[in-house]
Amino acid sequence: MDITPSLRGLQAFDAAARTGSFAAAAVELGVSPAAISQLVRMLEEQLGRKLFHRQNRRIVLTEAGREALPRLAAAFEEIRSVSAELRGGAARPSLTVSVPPSMLSGWLPMQFADFAATHGFVDISMRGEDDPVSFERDRIDLRLSYGRFHYSGHVMQELATDAVYPVCSPRLLSELGPFGSADALLAAPLIHTDWGPVAAAYPSWSAWFGAQGLNAGPHIRHGLTVDSSRAALDLAETGLGVALGQGIYVAPLLDAGRLAVAMNAPLALSQPYCLTVPEQSARKPVVALFRDWLSRRSIAAIGHPALGR
Repeated sequence: MDITPSLRGLQAFDAAARTGSFAAAAVELGVSPAAISQLVRMLEEQLGRKLFHRQNRRIVLTEAGREALPRLAAAFEEIRSVSAELRGGAARPSLTVSVPPSMLSGWLPMQFADFAATHGFVDISMRGEDDPVSFERDRIDLRLSYGRFHYSGHVMQELATDAVYPVCSPRLLSELGPFGSADALLAAPLIHTDWGPVAAAYPSWSAWFGAQGLNAGPHIRHGLTVDSSRAALDLAETGLGVALGQGIYVAPLLDAGRLAVAMNAPLALSQPYCLTVPEQSARKPVVALFRDWLSRRSIAAIGHPALGR
């Protein structure tokens, strides 16, 4: 006999899977954690499949739960959209975009005017966070990440491989430059970026000078050190030294005359930038529009003519 699963049970499962706990799901749905637990257990009995591993107070999706969640999340999203239409017109398009923190604090906000001019205003929730992210729990529609090694279970689009460039303020370049060789640049004040031991490999000044055939020695570590590429570029803008900046961040600052390339000798990053869209979001038209737009803008910035690539 075909038994249709309980809608309340499906809601409880969806909320618990996204939030990671029965307690958080209870707050979202306005019931008690015990009620969520009971609804999920009844749903599992109806389906004849276990959806969560229960580990003390933690819950972890089983393989069956992971398989069901994307389609169920998409179904509830469609229900919410239809409900909004019935309440008074078409729902305004919305999406949640996740990017590395340095991209959210610098480059990406400067691009939104172009998207709005082309596609109109969209409700966009922006998240600046490190990899890996949870698409299901946080309802993320699109993730822009550095490297191809984070989301093997999803469809991923490689955009382009960026490079770092020695950049400084135009004033510093006029005072200390031109830097015709790595030896000349070694005498300038340098700005370093250090993300700590868990960050992905990123070209350092030692690596850049090594690529130019110069062993910079231990004194290369002298100077200012910050923990983000955006902060390094901010310091370079003030004229305090030369920083290694990624092309995607540097391009608009070159256009604005706030930075200059100190020496045309890029050093390529080891991994490309990638776009990942989970299955449950791929059907949303606004996600496809934003994905295509972000892909074009990213590739254009990385290959900016002023960077000489």
